Amino acid sequence: MEPIVTRREVADAAGVSEATVSRVFNNVGPMKEETKQRVLEAAKRLNYHPNAIAQNFARGRSGNLGIVLPYVPKVHIFSTYYFSEVLSGIGEKVKEKGYDMLLMFRAPGEESDYIQLFRSQKVDACIILGATDTPGEREELRKLEEAGHPFCLVNQHFEGERFHEVDADHVKGSYEAVRHLLDQGHREIAFISGPPEFSNSRDRRKGYLKAMQEAGRFSNNSQGEPDIPGHLYYEGNYSRTSGYKIASEIYKQLDRIDAVFVSNDRMAVGLMQGLREFGVAGGKELAIVGYDDSDTARITDPPLTSVAVPFYEMGRAAAEEVLSRIHSSGTEEQGTIQIKLDTRLVVRASCRSHNQP
Repeated sequence: MEPIVTRREVADAAGVSEATVSRVFNNVGPMKEETKQRVLEAAKRLNYHPNAIAQNFARGRSGNLGIVLPYVPKVHIFSTYYFSEVLSGIGEKVKEKGYDMLLMFRAPGEESDYIQLFRSQKVDACIILGATDTPGEREELRKLEEAGHPFCLVNQHFEGERFHEVDADHVKGSYEAVRHLLDQGHREIAFISGPPEFSNSRDRRKGYLKAMQEAGRFSNNSQGEPDIPGHLYYEGNYSRTSGYKIASEIYKQLDRIDAVFVSNDRMAVGLMQGLREFGVAGGKELAIVGYDDSDTARITDPPLTSVAVPFYEMGRAAAEEVLSRIHSSGTEEQGTIQIKLDTRLVVRASCRSHNQP
């Protein structure tokens, strides 16, 4: 085991004070370049490694990137494709940057107090997953922004705000999924949406409506809004169970539905399971398209056509963006950054042509 080299030994070898060694490694205060190089050379020669915790303390930092996650009882959040992919992307970038991750959970309906994370000096920046578009949430995020604390939202955007966000083009992804079904000859295409408080749910609805209106399937009502027939619109909560429950409603309308576009793969799998209990082979007798292109989409029977979302890359981009702001937080040149990554339709066997047996 190599002996531990102290700061005092580096100071003696460089012919400077211990305080000067601290200033060099914490990058604090002006000093001659010659002095700085002498300290660095002595440290290298002695194989000196400064204590990371002490360095962060001297800089007034924790060395932690906070990750705010929703806590949902009885849901194994780390096994869900979306969260596991985003967290893996964040983790890789955090490791590259020499930071640690601090995971924090927020229960549904629990009042957000993001700014307290910074007041307690637990984190230097944070990434927020599962944010919902509610008045209370907007207010707490505005407080963070006004205080100049670095934070980034993933897979959620707030119209009219200037928050830092990393998202995917869900309007385009949904549009392409429904357009594919239309090109296959399907006309009566049902839609299973996610909760409206999530912007990605609203974006997927926009893409669905755009494709259906272009195909002349929907007209506008007296308020100028698309008039979606009741038998074509359903709402779940992104869980497999909600898709399973909706299967009974879809089954009652089978003579009026050609295909179903589902807002995520978990609900699509639940739908297929529920239809199977009614003797209907979802994906064979009824075309089904999911969203996310999770691992599950590849192993369903038949394999599920789905929209691939770069969740891993979204996590990496969010961590890169927010960590880069720690050293420049409060500077005027830091404008609002809103990144939107592309999606991609992956066609498999679950949405055959309308005329195909």
